[in-house]
Amino acid sequence: SCRLQWHFALRLPRSVPNACHYSAVHSDAKVKDPFTLAQKDLKNLYDDIKKELFVSTAELKSLCHYYFDGKGKAFRPMIVVLMARACNLHSNRDGDLLPAQRSIAMISEMIHTASLVHDDIIDGSDTRRGKKTINEVWGERKAVLAGDFILSAASMALARIGNNAVVTVLSQVIEDLVRGEFMQLGSKENENERFKHYLEKTFKKTASLIANSCKAVSILVNPEPEVHEIAYQYGRNVGIAFQLVDDMLDFTSYANQLGKPSAADLRLGLATGPVLFACRQFPELHAMIMRRFSLNGDVDRAWRYVLQSDGVEQTNYLAQRYCQEAIRQISKLHPSAEREALIRLTELVLTRNK
Repeated sequence: SCRLQWHFALRLPRSVPNACHYSAVHSDAKVKDPFTLAQKDLKNLYDDIKKELFVSTAELKSLCHYYFDGKGKAFRPMIVVLMARACNLHSNRDGDLLPAQRSIAMISEMIHTASLVHDDIIDGSDTRRGKKTINEVWGERKAVLAGDFILSAASMALARIGNNAVVTVLSQVIEDLVRGEFMQLGSKENENERFKHYLEKTFKKTASLIANSCKAVSILVNPEPEVHEIAYQYGRNVGIAFQLVDDMLDFTSYANQLGKPSAADLRLGLATGPVLFACRQFPELHAMIMRRFSLNGDVDRAWRYVLQSDGVEQTNYLAQRYCQEAIRQISKLHPSAEREALIRLTELVLTRNK
């Protein structure tokens, strides 16, 4: 019955074709790698972000530039520019990116990075992307201010776009990030409520940024709410799938691959998808979840239970379902290389190992 409840929480249509079908159709040689296709638009992205973060104080400058070192994958900006071009072509324009659309790609990376800075403070993390965190190098107080400063620079860049609908949509992201972080600090007693709580938290903390950034670039070229909804739903579903895979990798990947210690979520007291699914086979996990794995040995026991259960497998299956729904949505746009790259991207999300 739990599985039915969780399936219901997805609100996914039953008629979604299986993932294998899409792999067969879309892995032909013509489909460009999403990263390659977006490369031209993302050239100098980090340099442009640093220009937005113009600040005369040398120390604050070092803090704000620290994560914009060009070593990130720019996953979110990549989705945004591909979606922008796909929407432009769908709307009978040429595929070229509007300056405001590129600004949204930049703003999405700034908001994301500011949230990482704040997350690391809340979690007490000492490493991020294989190097020391800002809070570890400069201390918590300065890290808080750096995160705030990056957010304020993003807000100013957003205001300059001068489109009220876009400002409203992207302001929602910042609200969702805060609400999602608050949700993460609590947990639900009831098992089915707990899974719903987890998916909602996942949307707010991870998927809202992608969904609303995709929606924002569609608003700039197309007045139709249906197109805005397609862009939004693609981003929402890919974003949730991305986080589900991340939660899975916390159990299956080694620390050196993720650039953070394995079982990090358990150590933070967080029950993610694999744990919630494992509860069905190992009910003793319920008590551990409610005490946030705080007793001696809880983390190791929970880890073992998850790996003995089908929790990882079920989480993977769930991520596939979200990717299938993302494909269903984006397939409503007119065919284009960018649309195909966004479809291909769902495969990359599912098969990544870090």
